[in-house]
Amino acid sequence: MTRESFSRIERIDRLIRIKGTGTASELAEKLGISRRSVYNLLNEMKEKGAPIKFDQFRGSYYYDEEGYFKVSFYFKRIENYENKKLINY
Repeated sequence: MTRESFSRIERIDRLIRIKGTGTASELAEKLGISRRSVYNLLNEMKEKGAPIKFDQFRGSYYYDEEGYFKVSFYFKRIENYENKKLINY
């Protein structure tokens, strides 16, 4: 996942929590991406467990359960003699 995708998912999460996404087309316009990309990002969030639903009356996506979507990564710096040796060549 790219840094840009992380950023978009964080923005989608904020909009979902306030029920301010609008339709997929409106959300695409807010994010400056295609509607297909919006569906791809929403599906990715759903695959990772986000309980996303669409409210026809409000015309917005929402979470079916309380919570938020956390995007994170883990970075581990490897520090040992062999790696330092390779870097110095």
